[in-house]
Amino acid sequence: MWKIAVGFAIFAGLALYVIGKGGDSLDMTGEKHGADAVHSEPAKAEASAAAPAAEASAAK
Repeated sequence: MWKIAVGFAIFAGLALYVIGKGGDSLDMTGEKHGADAVHSEPAKAEASAAAPAAEASAAK
């Protein structure tokens, strides 16, 4: 029984450490829908579209 208590204390300490290191950037509100949702895929598409253009101008 004491092993369960020790394991819980270690897990709780680890969780508090991770949450503390996350700071303000840690979002624990769950899934977001609608206008609150943040999608990062368009930023990746813009970066990959710019890469071929940079290679083409470097080849000249």
